[in-house]
Amino acid sequence: MRGVLRNIQKSKRLKLQIVVTGMHLDRRHGRSLARVGDEGWNVDAVVPWQGRRQAVATGHAIAALARVFARLKPDVILAVGDRVEGLAAATAGHLCGLAVAHVHGGDRALGQVDDSLRHAITKLSHVHFAATGQSATRLLKLGEDPWRIHQVGSPGIDGIARDAASPRQVAAQFPGLRPRQFALLVLHPLDADENLEFKRADTVLRAVAAAGVGRIVIIYPNNDPGSGGIIRRWRAATADKEAIVRRDVSRPIFLALLRDAAMLVGNSSSGVIEAASFATSVIDVGNRQRGRQRCQDVRHVPYQRSAILAAARAIWNGGRPRRGRCRNPYQGLATARKITRILQNLTIDPRLLKKLIAY
Repeated sequence: MRGVLRNIQKSKRLKLQIVVTGMHLDRRHGRSLARVGDEGWNVDAVVPWQGRRQAVATGHAIAALARVFARLKPDVILAVGDRVEGLAAATAGHLCGLAVAHVHGGDRALGQVDDSLRHAITKLSHVHFAATGQSATRLLKLGEDPWRIHQVGSPGIDGIARDAASPRQVAAQFPGLRPRQFALLVLHPLDADENLEFKRADTVLRAVAAAGVGRIVIIYPNNDPGSGGIIRRWRAATADKEAIVRRDVSRPIFLALLRDAAMLVGNSSSGVIEAASFATSVIDVGNRQRGRQRCQDVRHVPYQRSAILAAARAIWNGGRPRRGRCRNPYQGLATARKITRILQNLTIDPRLLKKLIAY
């Protein structure tokens, strides 16, 4: 969302307010709240994410966000995707009588409860910024008024090559890491069972290592239930000479790793949305991203060592990694400017705020 936030910040008709919560406050994932400030963003409020039980934490966040909105007095709440933090913000905003604008509505992705959360946020939202034509059509089928829907592309693709760190910046953080000679591994939990997720992480790591890829860069999972099992496996992997493990990396560094990797392995949405813009081949493991629109270059495999190993060997191609050839379906044109322009021209009145299903 950086591009959108920058454009809002530059606008003479809009004022940017940032509320930080969720994973940004989690020390297990690097507590990236500090990075938000280091990048020069002004944080207007911090909402604690209390405990690891999603329902309880979300309930506390809704109440806290309502109090924050009463203090900050925003006109529009801008929420993204299908995360519980977004659901909390959209719920609090809608019930406080504020306009809610939603980015990436209408997508499909199974996740744990992601698909349900995304469409729940859609029904709480008054303006929709759809990434693709398929997503815009799905919003219509959900009963949203056509005038509320704007197909703009994905903000994560906007200026993606420009935002990626330079090779020199990557080398400073990852000495000796050679482009196209490493795999990038990003795995999120599919189930709350930590022991099951530990075994899945172990299966994926061992399969990629067996494929002969020189190095493996591992990024910690999100904070969904079950993530503790994956983290436990990644902590053990720090002893492996071929593995480089990071709890968190900046967005520019992550994009550069995605650009330079021989392949992305795991179940991150970045393999479906961003990777195609760099022609990086992807192995999508399991059903977390099931249903999401994707390039044909994304290879879907189950949590089976043999399947993951075969896909990794095919992409690695004896040290001459195969590159993707598919045009990114999430590619927009000036997505950040479009979203900002629509927000600037938004008329907040009863027609916008009072929703009735369209059929």
